[in-house]
Amino acid sequence: MYYTKKSRESQLHPLISSVTFLFVLIGSTSIIVTNTPLVYSQTNQTITNADLLNIQDIPAKKVKVGDIDIAYKILGKGDPILLVSPAQADMNAWEPSTLKELSSNHTVIVFDNRGVGNTTTGNKSFSIQQFANDTAGLLDALDIEKADVLGFSLGSLAALDLTVTHPEMVNRLILVAASCGGKESIPPSPQVLKMGIDIANKSANDIPITPQEVKALLALTLGSGWIKLHPNYLETIPIPEVKDLFPSITPNNNLQQLKAYQSWVATNWSGICNELTKISIPTLVITGTDDNSVPKSNSLIIAGKIPGAWLIQIKDAGHTVISQYPDEVNKVLQIFLSTTSTPPS
Repeated sequence: MYYTKKSRESQLHPLISSVTFLFVLIGSTSIIVTNTPLVYSQTNQTITNADLLNIQDIPAKKVKVGDIDIAYKILGKGDPILLVSPAQADMNAWEPSTLKELSSNHTVIVFDNRGVGNTTTGNKSFSIQQFANDTAGLLDALDIEKADVLGFSLGSLAALDLTVTHPEMVNRLILVAASCGGKESIPPSPQVLKMGIDIANKSANDIPITPQEVKALLALTLGSGWIKLHPNYLETIPIPEVKDLFPSITPNNNLQQLKAYQSWVATNWSGICNELTKISIPTLVITGTDDNSVPKSNSLIIAGKIPGAWLIQIKDAGHTVISQYPDEVNKVLQIFLSTTSTPPS
């Protein structure tokens, strides 16, 4: 398979501004690699503004899950698919065309993670394991016995941990920009992590962040390949004010999410990489070739350990691969969801 590169620059920056977490931020495996432009017919692929689903128009509900009240929204009709959001982003930040495509034949559940948006912070410590438990609790509270689960970045870590600890709840698994953690995972470079920590600390302590720092953050999130293809992009978009960088999360909770990610990729524990061989459900792993935040090698590790996993690498995509190449990602999602099924238990 080969894809043409077609991105929607005009709709990219709102998601980037709410998902600028840098950190979160092959054996029998079936591999589909997009190392060269992947070509398919673009007929009816371009989605206009008028066609896009506005998640803001859907009223949110709340449900009690342990020590927190989780805010969530449900759209569409069909088998359930749960979307686990990345760090710093609330449920309204998902790529609109992806929501539209998924909700055309699925019941889509989106929600705010612990301490984000309209979900309360609670009294339990932030950790990937806790986020996975929160997600399991939400499925229980909504009386959903089993669902397809799609996680993006920090959300993919929680989705992966959910699948390992509560395998009976997950029908099919989709991971975007994922890591299995611990000493086998590949952390971002020290420079990338330092930039994330510096900006999070400045935000928490009300220290000014310069436009140049914001541009550097966005460039890192987009990746060098995408920037080369769109060299003037950062000069044509409004640079967010500091207060708008993380609009859905408090400075303290932002730092707590960062610490949760740091703990996940720390080398002082084994992670869950060796647990992945036990996953027997259809799994799709997507990564951008230029992801600086969660290096693509992590996706190769995961796909190599989960029997029969699909691996998609999208050339010139950075960490925000879903919004950079929505047509390509949506096409892959529909192919995966329409051609795979969970074997009888």
